[in-house]
Amino acid sequence: MAHANFLTDNPDIYEAWFPDPEHLAARFVDDLLHRFGGGGDLLDIGCGTGRDARFWTARGYRVTGLDSSPEMVAHAARHCPAAEFAVADMRDFALGNAFDAITCLDSALLYCHRNAELDAFLSRCRDHLRPGGLLVAEARNGAFFLGNTELLDEVRDRTLHHGGVDYRSITRLWIDHAEQLLRRERRWSWPGAEELVQRSAWRLLFPQELRYFAERHGFEVLALFDEPGPRTDAPWHADAALSERMSGDRLHLVARRTG
Repeated sequence: MAHANFLTDNPDIYEAWFPDPEHLAARFVDDLLHRFGGGGDLLDIGCGTGRDARFWTARGYRVTGLDSSPEMVAHAARHCPAAEFAVADMRDFALGNAFDAITCLDSALLYCHRNAELDAFLSRCRDHLRPGGLLVAEARNGAFFLGNTELLDEVRDRTLHHGGVDYRSITRLWIDHAEQLLRRERRWSWPGAEELVQRSAWRLLFPQELRYFAERHGFEVLALFDEPGPRTDAPWHADAALSERMSGDRLHLVARRTG
């Protein structure tokens, strides 16, 4: 049984593996857009299963979702008919439309491993935002790994019972210093299938590095903070104070297109 990516090829399992019953990710974006003056036309890059889109459309946003996984986009379109979805790469998409806000959550922007790829992504974002539009991004924080190894020291062994099947994943992380990447290996196993080994990586961006890239592409950085967020130990809540310590393992950006 071959998969390009087991979880993204199986959206139902993805949602069970990464549950968000309180809609923290979608509420996080909704609160920031109200706080910093975002509008109602929203582009979600790396939209995944469309779970966040379902929340936003129910609150009156006009949502377009973009993802590189055809399986994810098909699932999102079935479960959120109020939104529009497209299969596209975040580095070269061209939708022929402009939005009030763009979101890019769950470290999706860190799949831009090279500077040229990050430049291309931010250029595409700027071109798809109306003047004054907001970019809201959430990612791993490269600064967290300066002298901190808690995410690297432990091999994670997890089993999910879903649809009558036990899916087991053994995951390890390590840093590729030369390439400035956080690499991950996952070994999947379930009854009746051969072990599936999958490897992926995220760019490790530091706060000032992200600020520099955003500003060079015509964005004014309104907020850059580590917590709280939808995936931080201190849970997100509306009107939360934004910490600028930058010692947490997540990095959040709110930036406005200038000009």
